[in-house]
Amino acid sequence: MEDKTLNMTVSPVCTKNGTKVAYVSFTDGERTAEGEIPGCRITQNKGFDANEVEQLENYMRRELTALKKMAARINVLDAFMGKK
Repeated sequence: MEDKTLNMTVSPVCTKNGTKVAYVSFTDGERTAEGEIPGCRITQNKGFDANEVEQLENYMRRELTALKKMAARINVLDAFMGKK
């Protein structure tokens, strides 16, 4: 039986063209999508249909405050060293 769990990861805050952004990745088996916050747009997609992409973007908009907090809490060095 194929696992259909949708997993999400959030990157630390980065600077892109002078603007603070973070990346939100979604994976579901072979399918992957990556979006940027605060823009809440999927920028890369492999396997999700247009309706699913819209749902992922809506999720990012709805949960933007929580996603920003998650990204801000990530310590890059600790993540690299495997610490929690």
